[in-house]
Amino acid sequence: MKILGYILFGFILLGNVFTIHAQLTFTIPEYKIFERIEGNADATIMYSTERRKWRKNINPSLWVVGSENFTHTSLPNLTLPTNILLWQLHSIGGIDPLFHHHDYMPGFQFFTSAPQAWYYPRKRSHPEGNIVFNFNMPSSAFANNKFVAGEYAINIDQNYPEFYLTTTSIVLNVPKAITWFSGLNNSYTLLNSLNSYRYAPSQVGTNFGDYTIASTVDFKFFAKSASSTIQFTSTSGEQGTRNIGLIKLTSDNPKIATLPLTANWQDFTPSNNFNVEVGNRNTFEISSLISNSDFKTHFYEAGDYIFTINLGVLSTDGSIYDIHNLTYSLRVEPLSEIIVPPSGNTVNFTFNTAEHYQNGQSQTVFNQLRISNNETYELNVKTDSPYFKIGGIQSNVPAAILEVGVEGGLPPVTLSTTSQKIISNGTPVLDKNLNITYRISPRAARSLVSKERDTYSINVIYSFTAL
Repeated sequence: MKILGYILFGFILLGNVFTIHAQLTFTIPEYKIFERIEGNADATIMYSTERRKWRKNINPSLWVVGSENFTHTSLPNLTLPTNILLWQLHSIGGIDPLFHHHDYMPGFQFFTSAPQAWYYPRKRSHPEGNIVFNFNMPSSAFANNKFVAGEYAINIDQNYPEFYLTTTSIVLNVPKAITWFSGLNNSYTLLNSLNSYRYAPSQVGTNFGDYTIASTVDFKFFAKSASSTIQFTSTSGEQGTRNIGLIKLTSDNPKIATLPLTANWQDFTPSNNFNVEVGNRNTFEISSLISNSDFKTHFYEAGDYIFTINLGVLSTDGSIYDIHNLTYSLRVEPLSEIIVPPSGNTVNFTFNTAEHYQNGQSQTVFNQLRISNNETYELNVKTDSPYFKIGGIQSNVPAAILEVGVEGGLPPVTLSTTSQKIISNGTPVLDKNLNITYRISPRAARSLVSKERDTYSINVIYSFTAL
């Protein structure tokens, strides 16, 4: 499999002297760089002419002329070590070595300023024709270096004048490229506890995980929402929206600013660019933030909240870009709770005066119920017995003597074993305290005159109905 794209040879005619100057260009495909895939290519860098004898006691060698690093032709401060490109003799004149059984051929090596023998002949003859080398770029070259777009070059020479090309420039061409290398396309959160709201931090965060951008260019990070609204579907199927500006996008990388999402592209790196890093990958975490108050106000109702974020990376020169879409779904389960504090779990009526029987009695128990419900609801009341009990034994005092209501709610209802509404069409609430009123009317009180003097009790049961 060849990774090193094409070979370009330039021929220059200087006056009456015919000099062949060979530029060998390897274009490295971007996916090889980003995925760190080893590759090989064969290329002719010399020719053998009519002379077919090796020079006595001189091993054919190659070496670097000038810098021992591949140097970026536009940005000379950028270099790549020569050990990223390994080479070995492949053939001469289409004939594979060894050319004599006493000869020796070294393994893969890389260019240095010291001559590197590429063949150790023991006999004096060699084939005639193209001298082809196999070039290898190991995966470690991509993992341990940064390849910035452009061309990197070295000049090499060799010690056999009759081999042409005698001066060779080897060029590595790195294309401009940028891509979202890894990261989630979908993220999902399930909330199934009221404590998620009760104990929410000042900023409620959702971690979308790590995202990796592979690039050969410096770049900036942009983002926007696919819509100006968050789509909401309640558990009853009703549709609604929330403003996308409630969501802020942020990151663990200090180069990325924390900004509210909008439906327009925003530069989240206004002061900092991402540079090409070793390995040609930049990895950072992307998260969203919602303020505590917005979280409780706009994302408490049971149902599904969905929005899509468009993530973009743009080269600093504006020439290339790539976009990644992330769809986020928040599922809020139906949640409800009724709590009766210990101090309010018993309500006592004492009948020991004539006035008590004549006028009846009424009590309001403040903050007797603390309710939470994230759906539209009804609050109901009932009892589990049609009669009061004495020591667990059913009496002849009916439950209907007791009326129950919520302060600020519907009119009080007569207690029975059938659930009755005391709040209708209630909107979602979290830890709301209710004052409960209990009443025994004068008529009901007078009906107790003939009853046995004792302690009567009954259970009052509160429940929700989702609408």
